[in-house]
Amino acid sequence: MDRGIGSWVTKRARLDGKKPALVEGERILTYEDFDRRTNQLAHALVTLGVRTGDRVAVLLLNSVTFMEAVYGCAKLGAIIVPVNVRLNGPEVAYILADAGADVLLSHQRLAGAARAAMAEPGVRVRHHLVDADPLAGARTVELAAGELAYQEVVGSASMAPLDMDVDPRAVHGLMYTSGTTGAPKGAMLTHANAIANARNALLAPGQALRASDVTVTAAPMFHIGGLGVHSLPFVYVGATNVILPGFDPEATLAAMARHRATVAFLVPAMWAAISRVPDFDRYDLSALKMALSGGAPTPLPVIEFFTARGITFQEGFGMTETAPSVSILDAEHIVEKLGSIGRPLPDVEARLVDDDDRDVALGQVGELVLRGENIFAGYWMLPQATAEAFRGGWFHTGDLGKMDADGYLTLVDRKKDMIITGGENVYPVEVEQVLVRHPAVREAAVFGLPDARWGETVVAAVALDHPVDPTELIEHCRSALAHFKCPTRVEVVEELPRNATGKVRKTALRTAYGGTAAAVPR
Repeated sequence: MDRGIGSWVTKRARLDGKKPALVEGERILTYEDFDRRTNQLAHALVTLGVRTGDRVAVLLLNSVTFMEAVYGCAKLGAIIVPVNVRLNGPEVAYILADAGADVLLSHQRLAGAARAAMAEPGVRVRHHLVDADPLAGARTVELAAGELAYQEVVGSASMAPLDMDVDPRAVHGLMYTSGTTGAPKGAMLTHANAIANARNALLAPGQALRASDVTVTAAPMFHIGGLGVHSLPFVYVGATNVILPGFDPEATLAAMARHRATVAFLVPAMWAAISRVPDFDRYDLSALKMALSGGAPTPLPVIEFFTARGITFQEGFGMTETAPSVSILDAEHIVEKLGSIGRPLPDVEARLVDDDDRDVALGQVGELVLRGENIFAGYWMLPQATAEAFRGGWFHTGDLGKMDADGYLTLVDRKKDMIITGGENVYPVEVEQVLVRHPAVREAAVFGLPDARWGETVVAAVALDHPVDPTELIEHCRSALAHFKCPTRVEVVEELPRNATGKVRKTALRTAYGGTAAAVPR
């Protein structure tokens, strides 16, 4: 009988059921508790009409509820659809409609946004479950007509195992990532992808996970980093996950010390913020054997800050489509190979190819293509985009890089011009499409520039048909997009620089405007 990742919880309950699996504030769920709760959620979803392959969307802060939703859906064979809590109403609605979500689970704090999204055309959500706000501490919720209280629905359901067949090749989650068309695309991650990623976590040099490990999760679980780097593999190995609803530098540092965290994953901007916490050294991090960073290159001063305190610091590279881990830059070489994304993990094959998909010579630039059991099944309802991404049987990442004689990969550019700001991916075309909808804007080009706090900041160059205050254009973007996607600065130009084929030369824009401070905060 086949079992997907939902079986991990049951197996751990049998092996070490009294051990803490999830910690949220003063609340502790053992693996036995976790197994019963996910059984109950799966039964509750069946009662609501959810069947294998149906989509259950979650608009949740980091929480025990988030983890229950992931594994409860997995036991049923339903597909979890995490939604970025920083998106605005129309952006949430697009994902709900595209995924065809039947059920939406939200925290009370986000219920208003959920209701607004559900009212948009094309959204077919039939049931809205609302859970208490993890930031407020209260366990009661205020419900609108027709809504259900999550804790009541789950608490009254059967605890019996479902004993269902779940094909490992089936999709367990849709993780939405922006694409070159500007519209988000749902990356179909299978149970087998999650299993392969967990096994990679066991094999990764210097960071192999063990049942004795403890982590503090502050990176958002609606991103593949917060969910896939440690949160899912920790259940596979039977370790303990201390969950914070969001990132606060001092609270995260205090939780690491209090719970004797052994490993932790954060994006560079978060590690940098933690390093700036006053009286950092009064916090006891002696149990922390490995600090892992990813999502963007980590500045050397941040690496040096932690290594000077005896904390092993490593960087990883991954993508939503790879569930996520691809490579590790090990602690031994993190300074020597600074800027590299490291070497591929043992179960990941990597090549660098030219435009004809032929291998490039050592040290030459080519597109990074990947193959392995962790690679996603394709883009939801987008067969043409899937076929293009997998041409020749390899996943084409769109990233350009080169490999040195020691096998270390370094990315030199992104074909898709993606901007990474504070660990969030921003695709310029999505922002450009909003800018050109302003009546004053003739054309726009969006690009990233280095930023000391966020890694990169979003900048726009615009050619205008008539004068307009740049701050008005920033506010125009904020009315349609999540704030992290919006320009912090707008430069007005007579015309955008273009090459002989008419393509905008964003390299020229980065060079021209790289030295000016951002105009507004994010």
